[in-house]
Amino acid sequence: MIEPSPEPPNEDDVHGSEDATLGGYFRTHERPPAFEGSDGHPYTVSIEAERTPDLRTPWEGYLVFLRWAETGVGVVGHAESPTLWRGRSEDDVRREAGRASLTRVKHWLDEAISLRRQQTEEPD
Repeated sequence: MIEPSPEPPNEDDVHGSEDATLGGYFRTHERPPAFEGSDGHPYTVSIEAERTPDLRTPWEGYLVFLRWAETGVGVVGHAESPTLWRGRSEDDVRREAGRASLTRVKHWLDEAISLRRQQTEEPD
């Protein structure tokens, strides 16, 4: 069996450790990373990829942030990023997503929480 070649260095990886990127964290810990959102709630993250009608980049990727109950017993909500990656294949999109630093993922989580708040606010 041929082992895949290592990923190229990641510019966002300021920590120098394998688990400082989203893909590295999944590989190292065999589970998604957890974050405290700007709303004070606990979240985990999932990389999602979907087909698009665009023949040049038929796949797009985004992140879904699952909001957990304070007890950790179950999921009580979620937030989504906008499309962050586009590619020729699902693997291309997931590979790009995996290169994102956890610092950047946390930033996208907080942006998604802010956007969700704006969308759910009732008009005056």
